[in-house]
Amino acid sequence: MRKVKDLRKWIAYYDEAERLVEEVALALEYYKEEITTEEEVDDAYRRAIHLFEEVELKNMLRAEEDNLGAVLKINAGAGGTESQDWASMLARMYARWCDKQGYKTTITNWQDGDEAGIKTMTMQVEGDQAYGFLKSETGVHRLVRISPYNAQGKRMTSFASVFVVPLVDDTIEVEVNPANMSWDTFRSSGAGGQNVNKVETGVRLRYKYKDPDTGEEEEIIIENTETRSQTDNRENALRLLRSQLYDKELERRRKAQAEVEAGKKKIEWGAQIRSYVFDDRRVKDHRTGYQTSNVTAVMDGDIDEFIKAYLMEFAGKDEE
Repeated sequence: MRKVKDLRKWIAYYDEAERLVEEVALALEYYKEEITTEEEVDDAYRRAIHLFEEVELKNMLRAEEDNLGAVLKINAGAGGTESQDWASMLARMYARWCDKQGYKTTITNWQDGDEAGIKTMTMQVEGDQAYGFLKSETGVHRLVRISPYNAQGKRMTSFASVFVVPLVDDTIEVEVNPANMSWDTFRSSGAGGQNVNKVETGVRLRYKYKDPDTGEEEEIIIENTETRSQTDNRENALRLLRSQLYDKELERRRKAQAEVEAGKKKIEWGAQIRSYVFDDRRVKDHRTGYQTSNVTAVMDGDIDEFIKAYLMEFAGKDEE
């Protein structure tokens, strides 16, 4: 049914494109006969171009994982309250963007900052091609502004990291070794009612992962405080674990095929993918060079052009 739905979507795109092209041709003929105005021809042309650009963008998302939902995690960098506030601003930005796309979002982990903002946040995003679009956001995001938390009113630089992995569903098979898992429980904090703070409903899943190629070991830690049911939180933590393991398998495939994205920067402090400079009213992506002066719109979730610029430059290289 999923394959049928996907095929029907592309057929619908074709039918709509054909209809809009016919409208442009008809509008042009009417204009020559002085039945319509030049503005009406331009309007028909703009509608057609808009659709073609939308389809072209979606066509860049050809990989298996691109059609899946996404797990988006934000961590505040060093810098205390300023960085924690920046992390919460990014969380709001992505929540606004998801809302505009009609995606369903679920906060699975939220840790408040010491004075303001957040230390970390994990959000599930469910919707068609959510991972395909959001994968461009993985990296370090840099904020430059006059900090409201600095008494001297100095210009400060803050960092927050964004990490996006595919949200696996029942169609994706991922092997999880129970022997490598261990669980902790803790009392949740934040929203959820009095029961959250009285009962240990929060779960922490620890998984010992060993890279099959290099033999390197690492511990994957997932915390889930989504519901007041420990059982439900365990189930969702397992789903998030499967998502991370699936992402690691995808990374192994990319390395095996020697697919390296030219210009994609390593996720580490000092190698930011995007800078948000509030004073100069400028947001610039360092991978594509795309920038805008409408900082307010970006922070309200208008990041489509950044995503489009990234996909147009790098998605085709992924396929090659």
